[in-house]
Amino acid sequence: MRIVLGPAAAAGMVSPLVAGFVTVLVGFTSSYAIVVQAGLAMGLDAAGLATMTAALALGMGLTTLLPSLLLRVPVVTAWSTPGAALLVVGLQGVSLPEAIGAFIACGLLLALAGATGIFERLMHRIPLSLASALLAGVLLRFGLDAFGALSSAPAIAATMVATFLVARRLTVRWSVPLTLAAGVAVVVAAGQWPVVQGWSLPSVAPLSVPAFSVASMLGVALPLFVVTMASQNLPGVAVMQASGYRAPVSAMLVVTGIATVTLAPFGVFALNFAAITAALCMGPEAHPDPARRWRAAAAAGVLYLVTAMFAAPLASVFAALPFELVATIAGLALLPTIARGLQAAVAVEAEREPAVITFLTTASGLTLFGIGPAFWGVAFGAAALWFWRRPAP
Repeated sequence: MRIVLGPAAAAGMVSPLVAGFVTVLVGFTSSYAIVVQAGLAMGLDAAGLATMTAALALGMGLTTLLPSLLLRVPVVTAWSTPGAALLVVGLQGVSLPEAIGAFIACGLLLALAGATGIFERLMHRIPLSLASALLAGVLLRFGLDAFGALSSAPAIAATMVATFLVARRLTVRWSVPLTLAAGVAVVVAAGQWPVVQGWSLPSVAPLSVPAFSVASMLGVALPLFVVTMASQNLPGVAVMQASGYRAPVSAMLVVTGIATVTLAPFGVFALNFAAITAALCMGPEAHPDPARRWRAAAAAGVLYLVTAMFAAPLASVFAALPFELVATIAGLALLPTIARGLQAAVAVEAEREPAVITFLTTASGLTLFGIGPAFWGVAFGAAALWFWRRPAP
């Protein structure tokens, strides 16, 4: 007996795999260089960086795959990119054992925030218009980078943009896979595809025994927790809400906190909700049926686990890919999500100006007191909305 798959069924099988691959691709290439700098600030050598990379991939893989399978909701986690940036400058004078102790403390704080339910109660009070504006503001940079790549790498970007426009007109479901294939073909033809020299399994030994000090708790653990909650978990949950998905946020915070504590001896500094990469798994390009888009997140989880096994060579390949390839495929894949976010942000006239304030503040990249633009976008938008709703004098 021969089974023939129709176009819809084929798209339903391939689209989640492509979305999962793009999620891992963007997740690594967009900020892995910062993670490497954080590892160097910890005093790690090449073997230590491979162990750290493997542990981060393992943590993201498990906390993405298992919740997505159990909840049938696309749940995507990531390392804390602003946390890694903070470590680059915040670990000066901090020993590796103290750094690991700070990572454990940060994980405990994340789990505590989930166990108490404070963060989830706060998120439920954010209007959909502000959450959608936050989503659009977070993703805007990727849309701009996609078309900005036309000047720095016209062969790659122009081919991908043209392919996307034609494919989008002919078949929405296959537009992103065809665009990615076109970009890869140009990179291979130009001889820019990274070459892997060889691989070996990363070490499974902890990097160091943790140590705790008041200085590392106040100077590393607490700031790491604050920037992770404000700049990662906040937009991550907003992306889920704006995409129409509901997940047990408090329980997931506990999971990511426990995972951080468990893997901290191997260099994991903080795991949290993903925002940009999560959006790649929550749009129609991931699957035509919203109820089945969890498969894209599950595919990303599996690919993260594979990355953990091949940490050293794969990380080098991901980091060596042309920036324009990653920026263009990410920006084009996120175009529909950006459009939906903008549409929902301005749909309610009474909340339009506060939503625009949220969007512009988030997109501006404003950072105050070490806290990123996602937090300030919601804070300024919520303040404006409160002022708008006050009775006129």
